[in-house]
Amino acid sequence: MYKLFFLICCFFFCVLPCKGLTTSGDAVILMEEKSGRVLYSKNINKQKLIASTTKIMTAVLAIESNQLDDVVTIDESILKAYGSNIYIQIGEEMTLRDLVYGLMLRSGNDAALAIANHLGGLEHFVKKMNEKALEIGMKKTTFINPHGLDEDKSNISTAYDMALLTRYAKRYDEYSKIAGTKKHIVKTNYKTYAWTNKNKLLTSYKYTTGGKTGYTEKARRTLVTTASKNNLDLIVVTLNDGDDWNDHKKLYEYGFDNYRNYKVLNKNKFKIESDYYKEDLYIEDNYYYPLKPTETNNMSLKIKLEKIKKYKNKDKVGVVEVYYQDDLVHIENVYIKVPNYPKKSIWQIIAEWFKRWLIYYGFYL
Repeated sequence: MYKLFFLICCFFFCVLPCKGLTTSGDAVILMEEKSGRVLYSKNINKQKLIASTTKIMTAVLAIESNQLDDVVTIDESILKAYGSNIYIQIGEEMTLRDLVYGLMLRSGNDAALAIANHLGGLEHFVKKMNEKALEIGMKKTTFINPHGLDEDKSNISTAYDMALLTRYAKRYDEYSKIAGTKKHIVKTNYKTYAWTNKNKLLTSYKYTTGGKTGYTEKARRTLVTTASKNNLDLIVVTLNDGDDWNDHKKLYEYGFDNYRNYKVLNKNKFKIESDYYKEDLYIEDNYYYPLKPTETNNMSLKIKLEKIKKYKNKDKVGVVEVYYQDDLVHIENVYIKVPNYPKKSIWQIIAEWFKRWLIYYGFYL
C-alpha cells in the first residue's frame, strides 16, 4: 500500500510537470550550456529560417578576428541594407567593437554588412560563416548572408544548431558582455548613438544574461537567449514562436526548478589505485552535469589507463569517461605526478655508495 502511494507521488511530482510543459514555437530547445545536455526538445533538428539570430555568428567572427579596436570607415556596402538598421552613414567612422554592439543590441543589418566588408568582403565573410558552422558541429546550417534577411535564398538552421552556436559564442567574455548589455552609447565623427537592447528578457526576467532577437515575414519570430541561476547556465532557442518571451521564461523556470549541476568529478578528491603506476594520478578540472535529483544514480565512470614505459611528470597516462546511462557525455584526461628529486652530483653518488659499503661490512656505526 505504501509502495503504491509512493509510486503515485513520483508520477505526479516527477512525470507530470515535464509532460505538461508546452511551447508555441515550431522548433524549441532548452540546453544546459557547459555540458550541452538537452533538457527540453521540440523539433530541434528541423531546418527553419533563423532571421537575425544569424548575427550571433557574425558577432563571433568579428570577435575572433582580434580586430575589435579597428576603426572602420563606412562605405557604400551598407546601401544594400534594409529593415532593422543602426542608420550609419557613408564616411562615418566607428570601431569594429561598436559595430558589433549595434549588430547585437539593435540588430543592425547595415552593421552586419559593414562588419563583413571590413573582414574580407561579403563573399569571403559568408564562406567563413559556413566554415565556422561546420567546425562547431552545426550540420544542418547554411548561411548566405551575415544579417539574416530573406533574399533569393535565406539562412537556414535548426534549434539544436543555434544552441550549439550560442554555447560556442559564450566561450568569449567579449560576446557575453556585448550580448548582455542593456544600453550602449557610441560617439563617432558624425553623431552620438544611444542604443538599448531589443532583448526584452534582459529587463523582464532577472536571470537573463544575453541573447539575440530576430524577425522576418518568412521566418516569423526567432529568439535565442541565455540565463543563469544557482550555477546552472541555460540556453533557449525558439524558431517561429509567436509567444517567445513567455516560452523562454517558462523553459528557464522549468530548468531551474527541476535540475541542478552535480559535481561528477572532483579534482581535489580524485583517487585512482593502480597496480602499474605507483605515483599519484590526478585530473586538472572538476566536471559538472545537470541532473534531476532522481537521476543521480544514472551517472557512472570508466577509468582507462595506458601502460607507458617511459613517462615524466605531468604526462597524460589515461582518461576518465563519464557516462549518463549508456551515453558518453565527457572525457577527462588523467595525468601522473612524478616527484621531482634533486639531481645528485657524482661526489654525492660516490659518498652514498661508500656509506652503504661501510654499513654492509660493519665499519659504520
